[in-house]
Amino acid sequence: MAKPRSPKGRARLTHERLALEYPEAYCELDHRNAFELLVATILSAQATDVGVNKATPALFAAFPDPWVLAAVEASEVEPYVNSIGLFRQKSQNLVKMARILVAEHQGEVPSTMRDLVRLPGVGRKTANVVRSVALGLPGLPVDTHVTRLSNLLRLTDETDAVKIEYALNPLVPAAQRGEFSLRMILHGRRVCIARRPRCGDCVLNDFCPSSQL
Repeated sequence: MAKPRSPKGRARLTHERLALEYPEAYCELDHRNAFELLVATILSAQATDVGVNKATPALFAAFPDPWVLAAVEASEVEPYVNSIGLFRQKSQNLVKMARILVAEHQGEVPSTMRDLVRLPGVGRKTANVVRSVALGLPGLPVDTHVTRLSNLLRLTDETDAVKIEYALNPLVPAAQRGEFSLRMILHGRRVCIARRPRCGDCVLNDFCPSSQL
């Protein structure tokens, strides 16, 4: 097979190969609904999914919905998330977020990017996670793995997450953007590891411009 020469061609082949490698694309943050995913994703900033997943069962048991969370002070949330970095600021954001959900959205997680990024602690990455994973809407979350793999595959030379998202969106059909991101993240964690990329085990090595083979 001829190597794809354009970013769009590499993006298409990347997703085809990764779809075979990771047929069950999934978010590794444990959640049961959109509210729990929103909370978990806010907590995941500068933290690991493993660390967040250790904290959220007790957190969700204590604050199972926006109404309960909106009725407490941040100091009451802190003991449940103090194992996570920046827990005081994140606790404040969670309570403020819940109060906005109750006051402005009848306790529901909004679906539009505009409404989501207005919530404390929510940027485009978090909004795209919620949209694509919990709400079934187009969204391409860009984290460190998506950033690194997009640069290695030369899908874009941008380094800013928002600019990368805008560069990747035209390369991936809207309905596939969430799965594309999830598979890139899984591949970055398991094979294309930052400090020791396993190019010999990579299903993209025959056309990746950065392959070390």
